[in-house]
Amino acid sequence: MKKHDKPELRENRKELRRHLTSAEAFLWKHLQQKKLEGKKFRRQHSIDSFIVDFYCAAEKLIIELDGEVHSNPITEERDAKRDAYLNRLGYKVIRFENKMVFEHLSSVLQEIKDSFKN
Repeated sequence: MKKHDKPELRENRKELRRHLTSAEAFLWKHLQQKKLEGKKFRRQHSIDSFIVDFYCAAEKLIIELDGEVHSNPITEERDAKRDAYLNRLGYKVIRFENKMVFEHLSSVLQEIKDSFKN
């Protein structure tokens, strides 16, 4: 069964790419075109039934950016279950609050680099 880029999620992915949050657009400028350590990232990539914010296939790394909507117990529990599921599939998930991307970009980029296997 296909796990990546399922056709039934194609329109959702396109819509999310067209309407990136400001934090996603800001981080994307630093990830696109292999700008970070020569690693290729995809934005709004689907894995199984989930659409992740950023994905690096070479590292099996998922980056999620969390805005205010993620700051409630129900969403936090859902995110934890989703992360655990993706971890079981062999992916590493790292999360940043949107404000971290704007206020501490160099630390965010360093943490992403530190997550690389090599």
